[in-house]
Amino acid sequence: MYNSHILLVDDEQGLLTMLKTMLNKEGFHQIHTATTGRDAIKLVKECMFHLIVLDVMLPDMDGFELCLEIRRYTTIPVIFLSAKSGDFDKVKGLTIGADDYITKPFSPMEVVARIQAQLRRDRFSKEFKSFLDFEQFHINQEEGVIFVNNEEISCTAKEYELLIFLCENPNRIFTGKELYERVWGPYCESDEKTVVVHISRLRKKLEENPKEPKIIITFRGIGYKFIPPVKGN
Repeated sequence: MYNSHILLVDDEQGLLTMLKTMLNKEGFHQIHTATTGRDAIKLVKECMFHLIVLDVMLPDMDGFELCLEIRRYTTIPVIFLSAKSGDFDKVKGLTIGADDYITKPFSPMEVVARIQAQLRRDRFSKEFKSFLDFEQFHINQEEGVIFVNNEEISCTAKEYELLIFLCENPNRIFTGKELYERVWGPYCESDEKTVVVHISRLRKKLEENPKEPKIIITFRGIGYKFIPPVKGN
């Protein structure tokens, strides 16, 4: 937990410094900061964070809008900090995807305790989901192995990461660009073929008939969707 990468987003430099100092004292040393929504989005695209602390009032973007944008790239815990203490704002923040909501003024130790609680909860959730079981295949994430029809298959690291991402985000359409950014990193036009090739390789390993896929579906001109095979169907 203490190796977690945490992003603090607030336009008050003094508050960022205070929170970073408190987190360092508690054993957290992978602390990143941003003072604008634009910088926060850039960091989220470039780095795999484990938790984000986000101010609602930012100079260039509403924190609620920023949270919605962040949710396009990650499902990690998000904690809102806000001077708005009304029930409407709290409900709105939690509804759009935040995991906790702390109103200012607050005790720095309370924020640290909330961060620790969210990281423990998220870690437990990931451990609980470490074994992904579908009709034709299953994945043991602790050992990093994939079995198709009860036989272990070999995959490259990126094939494995792409499949895990699709399994954790079922029934959602992702463009090739979005998949590349989630699995590989910053995208340029020439990278589109990389996604196509990896999708094709996964189909050959997972699908009964790769030419007529039923698990990883292509929506021509839009992107790809993972449809989880259900046992018994």
